[in-house]
Amino acid sequence: MKSSTVETNKHKEVLLEVNDLKVYFDINRKKVAKAVDGVDFSIHKGETVALVGESGSGKSVTSLSVMRLIQMPPGKIVSGSIKLDDKELLSLPEKSMRRVRGNEIGMIFQEPMTSLDPVFTIGNQIIESLVYHQGLSKKSARKQAIELLNIVGIANSEKVIDGYPHQLSGGMRQRVMIAIALSNNPKLLIADEPTTALDVTVQSQILKLMLKMKDTFNSSILLITHDMGVVAETADRVLVMYGGQIVEEAEVKELFLNPNHPYTMALLKTMPNLDQHVRRLPSIKGNVPPAHMFPEGCRFADRCEFAMERCRLVAPELENISDGHKVRCHLPFMKGGEALGQ
Repeated sequence: MKSSTVETNKHKEVLLEVNDLKVYFDINRKKVAKAVDGVDFSIHKGETVALVGESGSGKSVTSLSVMRLIQMPPGKIVSGSIKLDDKELLSLPEKSMRRVRGNEIGMIFQEPMTSLDPVFTIGNQIIESLVYHQGLSKKSARKQAIELLNIVGIANSEKVIDGYPHQLSGGMRQRVMIAIALSNNPKLLIADEPTTALDVTVQSQILKLMLKMKDTFNSSILLITHDMGVVAETADRVLVMYGGQIVEEAEVKELFLNPNHPYTMALLKTMPNLDQHVRRLPSIKGNVPPAHMFPEGCRFADRCEFAMERCRLVAPELENISDGHKVRCHLPFMKGGEALGQ
């Protein structure tokens, strides 16, 4: 697990700042899905921030909003602010935003086979980005593309560059996606479940490569994942998301040693422990409620073992409980999950 970065971050510049972001989807005339509902967070320069939670929590919608890739309609960014290096992205004309994508923000998608165009060679897909964003000639761009493939650990890059995505393994395709995402030295790298479709050995290789590339290109990373093991290995700070909201935020070591939200505790309990022999890992009862059916009070109340009547009636606010540690919960918690004040 990485060492504490709270004090360090105080002295770092903020790269990305998201305030009161609300992204809603129209289901029909009467139903609105509040996929992201009042999200606030920041990422410092050189920092890796993990955004974690179950499917349906709003993680991917948050990352796509930063890229301004929400399909409108049915989606709509209702309110909020997204600033990159103090530049407001939500008010940029689309032409200017296209320059930001790939140039200032790179993105690695969950499944590279659906992100890479099957009818174009690997080289064409890297070269296109270099020509568009850097104004290189095709000859210079091809040379740089080969260098990028070498950097991300692809052997025989001079041959691979003329191949097609289907000719590569899943791990190799993900390396190509990393090469494309980093081709223009972006300030921010967004990785949306980058290792989900890969086997454990390749997962480890890809995560190590991402962190190496972050240091090489001096980028920040927003890592979208549901895997707390990946978080422990890679993140400096963690944002736990549930029901379209941030429910806990802390430096990674603090979160693992002192989780304060019942949902975070439940997520950590589902992690396998090599020191314990269990026949079956615990699971969180129930499911994330649909985004058009969030309850009036706490959105986790129906699945929470500590829920009180107040939790079902009054929505809690995200509050600071210690330096850099924020929790959206009516109850304070001690280490180990013992509730106080019940």
